[in-house]
Amino acid sequence: MTTSTPSVLNLSVLSSSTSVDLRPAITPKFLPSNPINCPAFTSLPKPSPRSPIPPRLRTAATPMAAEQSGSAVDNPDGIMKLLFVEMGVGYDQHGQDINAAATRACRDAISSNSIPAFRRGSIPGVSFEQMKLQIKLGVPHSLQQYVDIERVKSVFPYGKIVNVEVVDGGLICSSGVHVEEMGDKNDDCYIVNAAVYVGY
Repeated sequence: MTTSTPSVLNLSVLSSSTSVDLRPAITPKFLPSNPINCPAFTSLPKPSPRSPIPPRLRTAATPMAAEQSGSAVDNPDGIMKLLFVEMGVGYDQHGQDINAAATRACRDAISSNSIPAFRRGSIPGVSFEQMKLQIKLGVPHSLQQYVDIERVKSVFPYGKIVNVEVVDGGLICSSGVHVEEMGDKNDDCYIVNAAVYVGY
């Protein structure tokens, strides 16, 4: 009976350390001497090169760049340096008075805030008289022409109002009931959103 002799491993001993060469002395018949030329390998599709990262994604690596620049939000003209943003919402459930909703939205924005920094001189070089306000109102488009800007301004007890902007927003919805005794012409309820920007 003839028995097969297992492949002999080449062992090499170095002076400083011992390493073992585990490569078989005889190349197995099922593996070609150069695997790169094997059809099983050459038939595989080549990976496509990675697409470059679009510039708009690369710039995302610097988060909050706009905030760190010190520019005022919603203030492209640079007419004031922004400190606070107050937000509110106002409703007029009966009577269909868009100015009632607008003034309530402004009162809601400022009613739960106290800003003592201007009066106490907490901001170096800035006096109380330098306080500025910008008002942005979100009003249903069909009602924007009826907004009384002076009535809106009257809500704010102090601060120089440098701008009042009316944009599409808010809501007209049903209050669910038409109450003639409260001046209703229909059951519409008007909703206005307000953002008040405070700075100097």
